[in-house]
Amino acid sequence: MPGLDLGREAWLLATGTLTAFRVPMPSRVDRSVAGLAMALAPVAALPLGVVAGLVVLVGEWIDLPPLATAYVVVLALALGTRAFHWDGLADTADGLTASYSRERSLEVMRTGPVGPAGVVAVVLVASLQAAGLTAVVRHEHGWLAVALLVCASRACLAVACVRGVPAARADGLGATHIGAVPVVAAVASLVVGGVAVALAGDALGSAWPTLAGLVLMVAAVVALLMRCVRRLGGITGDVLGAAVEVSFAVLVLAAATV
Repeated sequence: MPGLDLGREAWLLATGTLTAFRVPMPSRVDRSVAGLAMALAPVAALPLGVVAGLVVLVGEWIDLPPLATAYVVVLALALGTRAFHWDGLADTADGLTASYSRERSLEVMRTGPVGPAGVVAVVLVASLQAAGLTAVVRHEHGWLAVALLVCASRACLAVACVRGVPAARADGLGATHIGAVPVVAAVASLVVGGVAVALAGDALGSAWPTLAGLVLMVAAVVALLMRCVRRLGGITGDVLGAAVEVSFAVLVLAAATV
């Protein structure tokens, strides 16, 4: 059936792109497959969520300090994504601070080594993630909340790739995905993310802070997109990676207030 084939190809593309888990290559990659792949990102991230939850459980079992457990979660997620999103965050920060020239900024994002802005961005966002996780893993069901928040954070990709968002350049890994997600699919992805954050909040004691975190996550992603569109004329695959890491930081910080 065409619909099932499209869904399978999109799931393979999302899992193969967004995680380090080995899956067969999709037989085709076009705008329709790429758009659905970004909408399916919260589901494709489920293996990452399981790994993060297991890290928290093992940390509890061996009586690891919450801060240490939090940093191991950050490390496990970096390994589980080949640090792909962290590279995007660093390149985005460097590009936005490199020059007033759009062309120069895009060149820095494409080929430049990590600069001061990129280092600061990675250290700051990783530290914020660890700070939020430290509070979350102290809860009895913190492992479940962490797993759900990992998946929910990937809903930002449907927002970032919704139709109408321009690509900064015609080539690059993100060019096929950017602007390829139908509005209905983006809303559906956010609904899945909303269910995940509500369940995470319920596991911690209250769903309202995590739901507020989802709203803040969307606001942060929209602000990032607007800045990049004004500065670069659109977004790149690096911006998508930056959106994932910022989104996870926002969600775990919101969960830390429960």
